[in-house]
Amino acid sequence: MAHSLATYIALPGTTAEAMEHWHEVFGGELQIMRYGDAPPMEGMPFEPDPNAVAHATLTTPAGVIAGGDAMEDGNDYNVRGSAYSLLYTTDTPDEARGYIDKLLAGGGEIGMPFEQAPWGGWYGQAYDRFGVMWAFSCE
Repeated sequence: MAHSLATYIALPGTTAEAMEHWHEVFGGELQIMRYGDAPPMEGMPFEPDPNAVAHATLTTPAGVIAGGDAMEDGNDYNVRGSAYSLLYTTDTPDEARGYIDKLLAGGGEIGMPFEQAPWGGWYGQAYDRFGVMWAFSCE
C-alpha cells in the first residue's frame, strides 16, 4: 500500500454538515459512516450517539480531508482560533476566489482578503460557517 497523508478534523457534532458543505464547495467524492452504521465495537470506552459521525472522508482533486464528530462533553470545543488551518493551493487567483466565494455564500467570512502577497504570489483566508480557517494560495 502506498503511503498517504490526509488532514483529519474532529468537529463538535457538525462533521456531516461540514463535509457535505465542503463537498459542494470543492467537489470530489464524499463518504460518511455514522456509529449506527458501524458493526458493534467491543471495548469502546464510551457509548457513542448512533447518529454521530464515526468517520468521514472527502477525496477532492487536491487531496483528502477526513474527520469525525468529537466526543467531547460540553459546548467549549474550540474550532475557530485553534492552531490549525487548511491550505488550499490553486492554479489561478480566480479559482481561489471562486472557492472563497462559495465558502462566504455558505455562511463564512473573510479572515484576510485574498490579494497579491509580498512574496509575489496570492494569499488570503476565509473562515467557513463551522469556524474552520481555509487559507488559499497561488503563484
